[in-house]
Amino acid sequence: MLKSIGNYFKAPPIMPVTDTKEVIDKRYKKYRIDVFSASFVGYTVFHLTKKNISPALPAIHEEFGYSNLQLGLLTTALYFTYAFGKFINGMIADKADAKKFMTAALLISALSNIALGFSPEIAKFITSINPDLEYISCIGQPLLLLIMAFCWGINGWFQSMGFPGIAKALAFWFSNTERGTVWAFWSTSHQFGTMLGALLAGWCIVHYGWRAAFIIPGVVNLLMCLFTYAKMFDKPQTLGLPEVEEYREGTVPSPEEADEEANLTYFDILKKYIFFNKTIWILAFAYVFVYVCRYGTEDWIIKFLVDRGDDMGLATQKFGSLAFFGILGAISAGFFSDKFFKGKRTPVNLLFLAGVALSVFAIMHNHFGGALGNFIDIASLAGMGFFVAGPQMLVGGICAVESGSKKVASAATGFCGLSGYIGAMISGAGTGWCIDKFGWDGAFWFWILAAIACMIILLPLLRKGV
Repeated sequence: MLKSIGNYFKAPPIMPVTDTKEVIDKRYKKYRIDVFSASFVGYTVFHLTKKNISPALPAIHEEFGYSNLQLGLLTTALYFTYAFGKFINGMIADKADAKKFMTAALLISALSNIALGFSPEIAKFITSINPDLEYISCIGQPLLLLIMAFCWGINGWFQSMGFPGIAKALAFWFSNTERGTVWAFWSTSHQFGTMLGALLAGWCIVHYGWRAAFIIPGVVNLLMCLFTYAKMFDKPQTLGLPEVEEYREGTVPSPEEADEEANLTYFDILKKYIFFNKTIWILAFAYVFVYVCRYGTEDWIIKFLVDRGDDMGLATQKFGSLAFFGILGAISAGFFSDKFFKGKRTPVNLLFLAGVALSVFAIMHNHFGGALGNFIDIASLAGMGFFVAGPQMLVGGICAVESGSKKVASAATGFCGLSGYIGAMISGAGTGWCIDKFGWDGAFWFWILAAIACMIILLPLLRKGV
């Protein structure tokens, strides 16, 4: 059975180039549009079944009375499986068919969300069979919380399969001279998805309750699987097209480079460009703190606003500014690093991380009410979204890919992603603990110190010209 599954996901074979230049040009243009649209739309809708947890947390807390630490453990379930899944799936994706890999991930993510929406019914059914299981004393948690964490953890593993296939596709369909711009525009799908995910979940909660915030996005993504399967494609060579560098720039690897690549196994390439690559290790360590900031703000800021007195509608509207300005931040980070810093990413990362710290500091000290208080909230959240989007895209994305071979593009981003989601795990439970222990100011200082730590870690890359 495992062999059959492996054969199904195996990348298509390389096909010889037989078409004329005119036909190649026409096909390349079509497939590049298809691949980018599948990558963009696909990653956007992935977030409908990933970022719906944040608006649901206040309603889950209200119905079941879970503490902030327990809610943090629920969010951490996804980050735990996502962290390790991103690196493991990154290595698998380098050898897998991007079309099937990405679509299968979206399918099972949708199903796990639907299951989470029905988790109270699942818990009731289990306790009707054995009432003693209502509370798992050896673990110290209610059965329902464990069922929700299990569903959310399964979701995390298959969510982690989405990005590696996309990273592979973007690396092979777009050349170095255009990849920065293309990647910057693609990365805005995260912000679009975060914004749409929060707004859709918030609407579902207001009209139908928190369960609908998982069931309805799950059904939507079941339908979106048809789109990603139709539009995503593996490497150009599997369609009888030349490599993108040859197509775009008329360049091919030198005989020495070709021989070296041919004589290296996949594991040798992993060792050379990832395991023994100092730059990748610095990027990975820094990415831990990028994700403490990213998921601290994304997952907890709505609950902060509700706890402070905003209703769910106003809180999700304010949250929309974080996601919307994240779109502008990602594009700006790519543009500034290309045009003003001539391809150097570290100066932009340092500037944007300082902006993250200042934005968090601003909302922490916003004690105004009325229109002025709402304006400062929106401006602070816009700053958080704008400035965190740059390091999120650059550190574990473009920088990781550019520091090695595109043959391990998925593994490189997956390796940094592993570190990033270790940071997300720390952010989930750590933020909940800080709130319970020190109040919301404790959470804000947690995020500010994470941004400062990230800046310190990245400083050596200034001298390396990264």
